[in-house]
Amino acid sequence: MTCSPWSRAAAAALVAASLALAGCGTTSGDDLAGKTAEKLYADAKEDMESGGYDRAIKAMERVEGLAAGTLLAQQAQLDLAWLYWKTAEKAQALTTIERFIKLNPSSPGLDYALYLRGMINFNDELGLLGNWAGQDLSERDQRASRDAFQAFKQLVEQFPQSKYADDARYRMDYIVNSLAAYEVHVARYYLRRGAYLAAANRAQTTVAEFQESPAVEEALYILTQAYDKLDLPQLRDDADRVLRQNFPNSVFIAEGAGARNKRPWWKLF
Repeated sequence: MTCSPWSRAAAAALVAASLALAGCGTTSGDDLAGKTAEKLYADAKEDMESGGYDRAIKAMERVEGLAAGTLLAQQAQLDLAWLYWKTAEKAQALTTIERFIKLNPSSPGLDYALYLRGMINFNDELGLLGNWAGQDLSERDQRASRDAFQAFKQLVEQFPQSKYADDARYRMDYIVNSLAAYEVHVARYYLRRGAYLAAANRAQTTVAEFQESPAVEEALYILTQAYDKLDLPQLRDDADRVLRQNFPNSVFIAEGAGARNKRPWWKLF
C-alpha cells in the first residue's frame, strides 16, 4: 500500500511537530543527552578534577540511572556522595553513602565507602577549636563525631590493609582526644558555675570512656574539686590518689588539697 501525497505531507508535518515539542522539553545546552554512561562518567570525572562540581553531579546522577546494577553505577554513586559532601550537601552525601553501604555489602569499594562516611561526619574543629561563643556547651551535639569514629573503626577492623586504614586510625585518635577535651571543657564549664554534680558526671565520663586521652589528667582534678564541693571526701580522696598515681608530675597536683579553700582555680585574678 502506498501513501498519497497528502498523507506523506501530513506525516512529515507530524514528525516536525514532534521534534519541535521534544526540543521544548530539553534545554539547548543539555549536552548530556544521547551520551553513553561511559562517556558521561568520563566527562563527569573531568568536571570533578576541574572543580565543576554542579555539572559533575548532574552527569553522575544520570550515569547511576543508565548503568544501574553495574560496577560503573556503584562508582558513580560513590562519586556522587563525594560531590555532595564537597558542595556542602551533607545530608544528601550521607543518604547516598548509607544507601551504597546497605545495597553493596560485598562491593570492592566498600572500604572507601566506610572511609567516606567517616569523612562526611568528621569535624576537624572538635574539642576546644570550635566557636562556642554564646552557646550552652552542654547542648553541643557530638553525635557526628561519634558516627565518624564508628565508621573509621569499622573500616580498620574490616579492612586493616586498606590504603585508607592508616589515615582512619589517625583520625580516630584525633576524635577520641577531641571528644575527651570537649567533655573536660563542659565539666570545667559546670564547675565554674557551681553545678558540681554535673561537673563530676562529665569528668567521670572522660575518665571512663577516654582512658588513654591526655584530658584524663584534668578530668581527675575536676573530680577532686567537684567532690570536695559536694562534701564527698572519700570520692575526692580516691580521685586525688588516682591523679597522683597516674600523673605524678601533674601541674594540677599543686592545686590540690591545700588550694581547696583558696581562690577558685579557674580565676587568674
